[in-house]
Amino acid sequence: MAGRSGDGRAAAPTGHLPDLFDGVTYVGLIAFRMAGVGFLRTPGVPYLGTFCETNVRLYSVDENGHRAVVFRSLDAERLLPVLTARAWLRLPYMWARMRLKRDGEILTYTSKRRWPGPRGASSSLTVRIGEEIPEPTPLEHFLTARWGLHTHAWGRTIHLPNEHPRWPLRRAELIDLDDDLISAAGLPTPTGPPISVLYSPGVAVTFGKPLQGYAR
Repeated sequence: MAGRSGDGRAAAPTGHLPDLFDGVTYVGLIAFRMAGVGFLRTPGVPYLGTFCETNVRLYSVDENGHRAVVFRSLDAERLLPVLTARAWLRLPYMWARMRLKRDGEILTYTSKRRWPGPRGASSSLTVRIGEEIPEPTPLEHFLTARWGLHTHAWGRTIHLPNEHPRWPLRRAELIDLDDDLISAAGLPTPTGPPISVLYSPGVAVTFGKPLQGYAR
């Protein structure tokens, strides 16, 4: 789900600009179930590579026109992916207790942070899956058509591209939300309902070679 986040400049990392849609950018609270993830370009791992993840993201663009996301936090339930991503690309992964429950078309994601701080930062969201979206709106396309991430690691700004089919999207109804991951990531606490609530059954994703940009 996504909500407005002003012009995003105060939160933009070195070497990036906030990617704007009609003059504003957005903050996303995205709950995933990762399946068969490989580490450091290795084949997928059945147990350690399958886990729940909830991330807080902003939307970014770099000097080469790469549109991507900047993660403010990524809470995941497996410790090895957390340590690997923090060491390799300096991504703000956090170890958390997490659960995904499905009852028909109703999904509930829960997360409570273990390490590092702020310990106990949590999120609980419940959505009802709705109808398929044959053609996303311009805003829905802006929020979901992201083939890469930006991060700052080893003294440089890096663009890490990925490849995947276009997300198959369905509308979703937000039933309940109790979240403090956004505020724990140093962003203003949202007010009012989210601008967009979407669901996708998922796609296969392959990450490419990191591309270096600015030196700090």
